[in-house]
Amino acid sequence: MTQQGISEQRVDPLARGVWGVVATPFTDAGEIDEASLARLVQFYESVGAAGLTVLGVFGEAAALTAAERMQVLGVVAEHSRLPIVAGITSLATAPAISEIENAQATVGDRLQAVMVQANSGSSAVVIEHLRRIHAATGAAVVLQDYPKSSGISISTDSLIAVVEASPFVSAVKAEAPPTAVAIARITASVEVSVFGGLGGQGLLDELAAGSAGAMTGFSFPEALVSCVSAWLAGDAEAARAELVPYLPLINFEQQPGIALALRKELFRRRGLFTSAAVRAPAVKFPNELDEIAADHLVELDAQEVR
Repeated sequence: MTQQGISEQRVDPLARGVWGVVATPFTDAGEIDEASLARLVQFYESVGAAGLTVLGVFGEAAALTAAERMQVLGVVAEHSRLPIVAGITSLATAPAISEIENAQATVGDRLQAVMVQANSGSSAVVIEHLRRIHAATGAAVVLQDYPKSSGISISTDSLIAVVEASPFVSAVKAEAPPTAVAIARITASVEVSVFGGLGGQGLLDELAAGSAGAMTGFSFPEALVSCVSAWLAGDAEAARAELVPYLPLINFEQQPGIALALRKELFRRRGLFTSAAVRAPAVKFPNELDEIAADHLVELDAQEVR
């Protein structure tokens, strides 16, 4: 792609609300399950998600070929009208640019932004990385701070410096605990949307700290949407009431090492996925948690009846 230059004026902040992080469903044979993927993105749209984040960590993007990533993006674009943020797997600049160009070729102007992980603890290194990406592709950037995935820690001050120097950054996804502290500091310093993630575990505190919503996945995304919508409408008490019944399941689903398998299994039990299959190195659903997962769903059903 021809160089498009660096934007001088700051891009508009990414829309507030819930951006659903889309899990990639597989068949039992390990192929991409397009029908389940279509059901999932249609469901996100039906419950009021602001947009979709595709090929993130929980989308198992690192386990997909380049062709499969384009296949996933194509299915999402075909079956949902929501704007798309495409996750970029590579921490190196040249392959990240290649991933972005593939995403642009696949979904065109449906691509609202690309989510790029901080690739260094040095603000200068990240600034140059993002500058080269934007110059080559013209894409708006969601800067993701997720050290558990990237293996890289960057200070909040450095994140702020990156955003200040990068007018094409439209949002920050803050996933380095304590997230509420980082969100409060970033939103006080720069005019970009800041989203929490981590399955919504800290959502209420993150909203109180100034977040624009959530960019995450959860097997009941409608709960996140109801919570964030109430908060953005100015009703903190209603936001809390919408989320609190789901917190036990949020905590259950976010267990380290098996969180992806749990979410996929819960999607399967809800009828959104045909299979809960994951790709290595992800760990499959542990049978020891079968009854516990069932009990969580029964409790939520009982709460809806009350």
